[in-house]
Amino acid sequence: MTIKTILIDDERKALAILKNKLERLCPNVEIIATSQNPKEGIKLIKTLKPDLVFLDIAMPELNGFEVLKQFENPDFEVVFATAFDSYAIEAIKHCAIGYLVKPVDNKDLVDAVANAEKNIEEKSSLQKNRQLIENLGIQTFQKKKIIIPSVDGLEFIKIENIIHCKGEDGYTKIYLKEGKPLLSSNSIGHFHKLLESSDFYLVHKSHLINLNYIEKYLNEGYVILTGKAKIPVSRNRRQQFLEQLKS
Repeated sequence: MTIKTILIDDERKALAILKNKLERLCPNVEIIATSQNPKEGIKLIKTLKPDLVFLDIAMPELNGFEVLKQFENPDFEVVFATAFDSYAIEAIKHCAIGYLVKPVDNKDLVDAVANAEKNIEEKSSLQKNRQLIENLGIQTFQKKKIIIPSVDGLEFIKIENIIHCKGEDGYTKIYLKEGKPLLSSNSIGHFHKLLESSDFYLVHKSHLINLNYIEKYLNEGYVILTGKAKIPVSRNRRQQFLEQLKS
């Protein structure tokens, strides 16, 4: 499929480099407009209705997130570009939205376009963009939501409702405060990165737990979670884990 694309970045050089890379590496991308001005970019998106927008986060007047907030129904796919910004990347990752860290790596760019194409075909962009906008207004980590693809579509789960993630043969089973566990095709490593914070701890290579649900630690190397799940703590992680609990 041909992906109609708009590039928005206030840095002329960065815009030229991205355009050149897309033209060389992604033949299915048709660049229909570029802009160094976020307000002009908003007009271009409304007029040209692209499938995909590459959007720099750090821009004067309006940053990339503020640009997205100008749309009542942001049904286009977005790939954000940013110099390393942990807050921005965390917010984007929680909503399964694409991002690139500058300077843009060729493989990362190709992968981002392939993922965007998949999302365009699945028509999931509007839900993800709306969730990102909602999360940006929430300061408390546990109150935010993450998006988990499931057999039926997309599940929007509050982080505070996740008790425990268990890795099983490359998949992850997610145990919740209420309701049945969810099965995700993403690995436990994916959720470890996604939920990396002071509230979650990888106590075992297959077990990521929400520390807020610990009811007891047993000296033989187990934690008891809400719901009475008994989770092993790896021997080589116990000392650091206990220090984390005490702090």
